[in-house]
Amino acid sequence: MTIGEKIQTDIVVAMKARDEHRLTTLRMVKSALKNKEIDKREKLTDAEEQQILTTLVKQRKESVESFTKGGRPELAEKEQAEIGMIEGYLPRSADEAEIRAIVHGAIEYLQKDADGVRPGMKDMGTMMTVTKQRIMASGLWADGKIVSDIVREELAKK
Repeated sequence: MTIGEKIQTDIVVAMKARDEHRLTTLRMVKSALKNKEIDKREKLTDAEEQQILTTLVKQRKESVESFTKGGRPELAEKEQAEIGMIEGYLPRSADEAEIRAIVHGAIEYLQKDADGVRPGMKDMGTMMTVTKQRIMASGLWADGKIVSDIVREELAKK
């Protein structure tokens, strides 16, 4: 079952339960997926659906930060609840230790490709690409900012 199909099923459940907040959140997610599908003019892949959900979560996190700074805790709470609902459709989030292990594997992989030369900061883009692919392949999900910070930290080590 794809993310879109699961969301549709949960929309029906939310309607029957009369859970307005969950219903509006799920409808918003469904419309974001549908808009992207219309733009693309073909079915979305699982990776594309995950990317859209990741973008929605990132937007909500920025809103929480803005509302907290602006002294609107009730709106920040609402956005935080939406983050929880959306993240429920993403694969399990990788913790820092798992991300570090994947980054170390990516460094070793790139080091073999470069005849034993350890990648440096100039290889940040390549490292990010390899690391993100490995995270997705392992069936996990990770916030790009956290991955970027860990990759930068590991590349800085000699």
